[in-house]
Amino acid sequence: MAHCIVAEADAVLDREFPVLDKGFIRLVDYLGGDERVVQSARVSYGTGTKTWREDSGLIDYLMRNRHTSPFEQVVFTFHVKLPIFVARQWVRHRTARLNEISGRYSVMKDDFYIPAPEDLALQSGDNKQGRSVDALESASAEKIRSGLEAAQKRAYGEYSDLVEGGLARELARINLPLSLYTEWYWQIDLHNLFHFLDLRLDTHAQKEIRLYAQVLFDIAKKVAPRCCASFEEHVLGAVNFSRSEFAELQRRLGMTETPAQKPVTEGRAQGNAPEPLSIKRFEEKLASGKQK
Repeated sequence: MAHCIVAEADAVLDREFPVLDKGFIRLVDYLGGDERVVQSARVSYGTGTKTWREDSGLIDYLMRNRHTSPFEQVVFTFHVKLPIFVARQWVRHRTARLNEISGRYSVMKDDFYIPAPEDLALQSGDNKQGRSVDALESASAEKIRSGLEAAQKRAYGEYSDLVEGGLARELARINLPLSLYTEWYWQIDLHNLFHFLDLRLDTHAQKEIRLYAQVLFDIAKKVAPRCCASFEEHVLGAVNFSRSEFAELQRRLGMTETPAQKPVTEGRAQGNAPEPLSIKRFEEKLASGKQK
């Protein structure tokens, strides 16, 4: 199996792609690309035995049918600078390897995230874990930004005083806020990166981590463009239906005479019974794509 060199990926190695106000993502290294995926899927063939169209067709076949191991042959190493609250969401994805800067060994930098005015909003009325789509008016937004900045400066000043006073760094850091930037090296294979992107590019994910996910995806496209195009087609742009939803779709298309399951608008199944069909959720899925 030949060593894979991807010119577009080489061109962006070590380049910082900015995210948020002070963050970035940098591609440190990569292993493999589209060619490596098709090589590993056709392990008994040599390179160059198939056409570009046949290779793309094979990648689509693998993606559609969830044959994931060939995608694991492609590996990325990223250097990421990100706020701690984003990092704590990020590490929920445990199928990667990371090494983070340590506040026990190093003095943390005076770098904090302050949301842009257009990203400040009240708690959503219909989303328990998210913000409203309507940004605050400018005066309120600037007041909040000023308050955040003042609190961050105070916290970092107190941290610096403790460090300079000789307190152990591992203790001095404990009052630093979640807006503090951290850095890490993060290594992940393409299959698990796609799983990360499927969740973190979703509109239900917090905006800040969505911005990081988009930059990760843009870099991945440099390394494995055909795999990423297939992922967009068969995963990001696709919709999964439950058994009840699929039966309702067949009924609406006139493909079956089977009556649809009795719809409900809210409530959950009891015991081991499947959740009843929600017509509202089903029609939202038809109208706008994925619904978690």
